[in-house]
Amino acid sequence: MRKIILTAAIFITTLQSIAQKFDLQGNRGARGIMPENTIPGMLRALDLGVNTLNMNAVISKDKRVVLSQEPYFNFEISIAPDGKPITLKNQKNYNMYKMDYADIRKFDVGSKVHSRFPYQEKIETYKPLLEETIDSVENYVKRRKLPKPNYSIETKTIPKGDNEFHPEPAEFVDLIMEIVIRKKLTKRVTIQSFDVRTLQYLHENYPKIKTALLIDEKIDFEVNIADLGFKPTVYSPYSVLVGKGLVERCHEAGVKIIPWTVNSIKDMKYLIGLGVDGVVTDYPNIYKKVMDDN
Repeated sequence: MRKIILTAAIFITTLQSIAQKFDLQGNRGARGIMPENTIPGMLRALDLGVNTLNMNAVISKDKRVVLSQEPYFNFEISIAPDGKPITLKNQKNYNMYKMDYADIRKFDVGSKVHSRFPYQEKIETYKPLLEETIDSVENYVKRRKLPKPNYSIETKTIPKGDNEFHPEPAEFVDLIMEIVIRKKLTKRVTIQSFDVRTLQYLHENYPKIKTALLIDEKIDFEVNIADLGFKPTVYSPYSVLVGKGLVERCHEAGVKIIPWTVNSIKDMKYLIGLGVDGVVTDYPNIYKKVMDDN
């Protein structure tokens, strides 16, 4: 019995210690309860206490940086302005890299019921510009007297998509960084990507900007870092790949580990107990329940 009590006490102490510096990241804002990558979703995430707004960026034909997980209109969330159905088969025909932002903005990405996120609040809304999102967020936290958040911006690039669904990595990064620098957010921004090319270009040309390497395959930490060519600020693997050994190797290398996408109280407790530096979650509201339970 004493052993059980001692173990529980250690776990509670660990949770309390981590809570003071834990990086709670709202995935695409708060995708589990609000339309993803939208301004209303980002503002709801702030109300739920996230430290970092985790978002995805694509590029329009007229070189605007737009919040979106895909470079096309995903059939699960999108309604075309003309009312024609967007389907799994034809969704890539709605390629935003071939559309000016004025046309992109006409699509509704908040009203359609999401089959995988049935508890999302449904509102008519659009894919916003990165700079518009930043302005809205900064005004909101100032008005509400909330802490200023960090921004983790994913470059949605793959080699096969160059010049078809997005510009090449250098131009993609430069377009984002022009906004980041103009908005004076260099100290609060992390650029994240699965595509090492964007992180390598960023590291060479904007060395002071924090980086996060996204990982979705079971490949050794050391191999991934070697392929990248430098130590990122954050190592961000798919949550099922995370164990105590990986957490220890990251910390020994001086790299933070923030897994994605952690959507249950059980999984969040487990990962916090391992000593991760933060989590990316579709449901930032469950973090408070994790802490309240202990």
